[in-house]
Amino acid sequence: MAKMPPEPEAFAERVAIMLRQIQPDYTVELTGPREMIVNGRRLDLDNLFRLVKHDPSRGQEIIEHYLDQLFSGEAASINTMGFDMLRHRVMPRIQPATIFEHLNREQVAHVPFVNGTVIVFVIDMPQMTVSVTAEQMIRWRVCAEDLDELARENLQQLSREIELQVVTSKEGGKAIIVAEQDGYDAARLLLGSMYSKLAPRLGQNFYVATPARDMFVAMSITPEPFLQRLTNRIQEDYRRLPYPITPEFFLVTRDGVAGTVEVDDTQSEAA
Repeated sequence: MAKMPPEPEAFAERVAIMLRQIQPDYTVELTGPREMIVNGRRLDLDNLFRLVKHDPSRGQEIIEHYLDQLFSGEAASINTMGFDMLRHRVMPRIQPATIFEHLNREQVAHVPFVNGTVIVFVIDMPQMTVSVTAEQMIRWRVCAEDLDELARENLQQLSREIELQVVTSKEGGKAIIVAEQDGYDAARLLLGSMYSKLAPRLGQNFYVATPARDMFVAMSITPEPFLQRLTNRIQEDYRRLPYPITPEFFLVTRDGVAGTVEVDDTQSEAA
């Protein structure tokens, strides 16, 4: 049985080919490493990539089984499940507003955020994450703001025992890294509880960088040489890591999170 390529981009291309063979009537579009749009819905391939990496000799078998489950079993049942059955699985993710170059904005459950990003919502199942659609919101009789509040509560429950890695630079600046690697590191910027954890170490106002989905770096706003070095690193991470979000810093204060780039129609003043 053929092995799957270890490179994320080549892996995603092979999965897309296999999916088109299994479901020839589906519209499949690759939008980045380890992700694709299937019939207008975003499909996260990260869990699948990890499964295959753990047992590469069975890569094709694992993918065929995964796709079979995804499009004939669990995914179909999600579409018919009521809100009460899924509410504890709704989670938030921060994504660049450019996702709407591939998705219909009106069909995706989301709320605007800052720095050219939006907050989207996913249903986190054991074998996959599936984006919440506007159609589901209508059926559930909830609005995007309701999902936003619920998703943050669910993420808070998941984040009760997160570890903080504290780094002090030679210039005197401090950085705190969250690296749970569960797909929600960047999204933890949305948690109000993070301010109370970080402010005593970083100051009343501080920056947070989320260059990619699995990156969260909080840092003191001084000294300048320290910030410049981190800026360069964040920009590099934004270019090289899968699931990029933004190279811009978020300003975190007692009053909430603000962007550091000019606000446009996809952004709000603070969140």
